[in-house]
Amino acid sequence: MKLKPMCVGNWRIKSMDQWDMDFVDMLEQGHFTIRKDGTGSFQFGAVQGEMDFRVVQFDGVAKTLFSWMGFDEDTEASGMGWVEVKGKDMTGWIQFHEGDDSGFSAVKK
Repeated sequence: MKLKPMCVGNWRIKSMDQWDMDFVDMLEQGHFTIRKDGTGSFQFGAVQGEMDFRVVQFDGVAKTLFSWMGFDEDTEASGMGWVEVKGKDMTGWIQFHEGDDSGFSAVKK
C-alpha cells in the first residue's frame, strides 16, 4: 500500500514520553520529515535517523510503520516505530533496537 499523502511533510515534535523538550531540541528543533517516496528522516536530541515507511493492513485497518537506521551521538542505532496522522497532528511511537522507546506527538509545519 502507498503512503497516505497526509503523512508527507515536515513535522515538529511537540512532546515525547521519555524525554523533555530541552533534550528533544538540544541540537536543533526536534522533527520528522516524511517524503512521498516512502522515506524520511528525523532528529531529536543527539539522535538522527533515516526512515523507510510501509503501510500494512492489520484486521482491516491500515497502519503506517517504519524502520530506521542512524546514530545516537556517535553510536550506530536502529529501530522501528509507527505513526498515525489526523489532520495536522501526528502521534506515534519510536523504538531503539534493544533499547529505549517513546511515544511522541508532532504538528505539521
